[in-house]
Amino acid sequence: MEPGNNTGFSEFLLLGFSEAPELQPLIFGVFLSIYLVAVLGNLLIILATISESHLHIPMYFFLSNLSFVDICLVSTIIPKMLVNIQTQSKAITYAGCITQMCFFELDSFLLAVMAYDRFVAICHPLHYTVIMNPQLCGLLVLVCWILSSLHALLQSLMVLRLSFCTHLEIPHFFCELNQLVQLACSNTFLSDLVYVALVLLATGPITGILYSYSKIVSSIRAISSAQGKYKAFSTCASHLSVVFLFYSTGLGVYLSSAATHSSHSSSTASVMYTVVTPMLNPFIYSLRNNDVKRSLKSLFGGKI
Repeated sequence: MEPGNNTGFSEFLLLGFSEAPELQPLIFGVFLSIYLVAVLGNLLIILATISESHLHIPMYFFLSNLSFVDICLVSTIIPKMLVNIQTQSKAITYAGCITQMCFFELDSFLLAVMAYDRFVAICHPLHYTVIMNPQLCGLLVLVCWILSSLHALLQSLMVLRLSFCTHLEIPHFFCELNQLVQLACSNTFLSDLVYVALVLLATGPITGILYSYSKIVSSIRAISSAQGKYKAFSTCASHLSVVFLFYSTGLGVYLSSAATHSSHSSSTASVMYTVVTPMLNPFIYSLRNNDVKRSLKSLFGGKI
């Protein structure tokens, strides 16, 4: 492959999981099923939190926003993959690549805000309604969107400064920042600095989550009765499960990529991080949360 620059590029090629024709129908069916379940599950969570007045509290307001973001995330990745399989095309535009990278960090920011909500509920229960007022909740979600937009803007500026070689094949089923940087044939020093800034920005949410739960654990340990401890822990069990799933799968992607240097292994690990986690989030909250289960039953007239 020639090492020359291609400054007028308009699209990349997503290689996906496998080029074997006999596997394409199976891959199409699996990802179509995942997409439908993810969208339907998260849509039901949004409808339940909107329709039931007793769910009009901060925790479910943040949950409905998380469900909306998860729908956006899977909708930027899976439909394009399905279209490429059906049309036997691997192309994705530059704009499409940037769009796919926009929603990844928004999940982590919202999870950090939800951790803060649980921190206030458990550590300052008497002041919860005063602190977590509608204005603050709206402001926190707005800040999440602003920080996520800033993160996406930095990514876009980083990619715009890169010159790409004629080899524009991405060994993945979606556009990932690391993969794009590896395709560049220009000097990546400035891009590396931007990448460090992106990493620092991404560590903010996990730092906030760890701090919130350190305070939560201290408060729960101070509760004298076992029943009181269980009740306090149960209020954050669903969120803690989602956090563990989100960050463990994300960490698994990068550990797999660093350990094996195999594009196939990295793609397989990324499935959990990008599409399976958004699909499982509604189940985690509905199965472990009696309020959500009651709301879903009411939504369907008690038929579930």
